[in-house]
Amino acid sequence: MKSRLSSEYEKQSISYVTRELLAGGIAGSVAKTIVAPFDRVKILFQASNPVFLKYAGKWTGVFFATREIYHQAGTRGLFQGHSATLLRIFPYAAVKFMAYSHFRRYLMPTKGSETNLKRFLAGSLSGTTSVLFTYPLELIRVRLAYQTRAPSTTSSSLHPHSLSQIITLIYHEGSPTTTVSSVPHPTPVPSPKQSRIFSSFPVLKFYRGFSVTIIGMIPYAGTSFLAWDFLRAKMYNIDRKPSRVGNLVIGATSGVLGQTVSYPFEVVRRRMQVGGLTQPDRWIGWSETVRTIWRQGGWQGFFIGLSIGYLKMVPMTAVSFAVWEEMKEILNIE
Repeated sequence: MKSRLSSEYEKQSISYVTRELLAGGIAGSVAKTIVAPFDRVKILFQASNPVFLKYAGKWTGVFFATREIYHQAGTRGLFQGHSATLLRIFPYAAVKFMAYSHFRRYLMPTKGSETNLKRFLAGSLSGTTSVLFTYPLELIRVRLAYQTRAPSTTSSSLHPHSLSQIITLIYHEGSPTTTVSSVPHPTPVPSPKQSRIFSSFPVLKFYRGFSVTIIGMIPYAGTSFLAWDFLRAKMYNIDRKPSRVGNLVIGATSGVLGQTVSYPFEVVRRRMQVGGLTQPDRWIGWSETVRTIWRQGGWQGFFIGLSIGYLKMVPMTAVSFAVWEEMKEILNIE
């Protein structure tokens, strides 16, 4: 009993929590770097970037889009926005994996108390917790990845903005001096109430699409961690310790399931996140975004880019879970 209490006390220490954060952060960063080019193409498809609409909705579209990006800007173009991705993904993954471990221990202190509902709840809580703290970084990343320049255009104003410029643009969206010439957009129709909110709380501009993100995170993180935990529990009944290949397979399966159930929310979120570019003076709500997507593409519009989503999520989730397990061993985390 004393040994168990000592172990529980150790898991609450700063040293142990720091190691948990480090393990999750490294796992997320490695996985995200591997799929960075696919991630950028997926964002361009989801947000209906006008330059890449001709490639969307086709299985081969991702390869043609990747080739065009490479011809426009080389390897650097494939990783455009990746610096912001790493700035976001390290704390996001660190908090997510650490939070899951703590929520899991709280909800399922013994093996006999483990249920699929509790696994789902622990995953959902960990995902929403991480999003709450890192969402502004996600918005900045999407804005960086969304930028493109038409090949026939040489105007310097259409070159991608830097990280600091993107932050400044988002902060000042809606002001009379704000101009975003990289993406053609209709004349916005300002809402006095929204303008007052933005003027009083400019930081809210960094939370465009936050509500739908939270809604989508519940099924995504919940399903991913449920599948991961459930399948590993089954493997433990056969083999005391799943192999590295086993962890990769389970992680990939978890990612596919989580991506499938939450993808429509992700499409809506991407559209809302780039809303500041198309209509900077308005806060475009999720219901308006849903209607727009339905009007443009029907139910298929909510799954645009899903094929590339699978190409991205299978290796990313597999690697993130597998590296997480490896880091837990290296850092002596249970």
